[in-house]
Amino acid sequence: MDRTTFADHAPTPDVLTLELHCHSEHSHDGVDPVEEMLARAEAVGLDGIVVTDHDTIDGSLEAIDRADAYDLVALTGTEVSSAAGHVLGIGVDDDIPRGLPFEETVERIHGAGGIAVVPHPCQTLRKGVLANEAVDPADLTVADAIETYNSRFLTGRTNRQAARLADRLGMPATAGSDAHVAEMVGKATTRVDAEPEPDAITTAIREGQTGIDGGRTPLWVTLRQAAGTARRRARRVTR
Repeated sequence: MDRTTFADHAPTPDVLTLELHCHSEHSHDGVDPVEEMLARAEAVGLDGIVVTDHDTIDGSLEAIDRADAYDLVALTGTEVSSAAGHVLGIGVDDDIPRGLPFEETVERIHGAGGIAVVPHPCQTLRKGVLANEAVDPADLTVADAIETYNSRFLTGRTNRQAARLADRLGMPATAGSDAHVAEMVGKATTRVDAEPEPDAITTAIREGQTGIDGGRTPLWVTLRQAAGTARRRARRVTR
């Protein structure tokens, strides 16, 4: 898949290839440490990464501390559990409280200096904000972009729905692997026409200077994640 959405101009030769949605062991359902996520990003030729652990920026701060060693640019990030479903905060300077209404969550992300990206909006199992009709589709325009390609899917129907929605609302499109294990980092990426600097990247995403590439996460990887998550939960119970 290769869906280009660069707005108003052809991309420059220095377009960045970025992983905008992935989870480390700082997430309750993540498996691998940040260092392994970075090593994978370097190995597959990415320019940068945003670790978006659930309701914490701790993993992304660790990624920023280590990114230079892997020749990567890293941004702060988190996947916030709003009352309606998940919202990515990219470039935020603090954690965002969970459980707030969708629009307030977006406001908090903006107030923390970041951009709000709506991930997998139509996926029920991924807690998309549209899956249970908790948010009117028109209200998504308070956010800055919609994730139109998430690599964790079976048929691709919900990705197509998200892409049509972004087109209808005139919103920028992003992609993300939604990796919960290191080997899936870079499975779906966003090309951003920007200098390798956090503020330039978030500005370019907000302005729609993006293109997306991706493939589907294999079922065996999803099963490995589930097994790893179960082992982590078992260890917590026995401590």
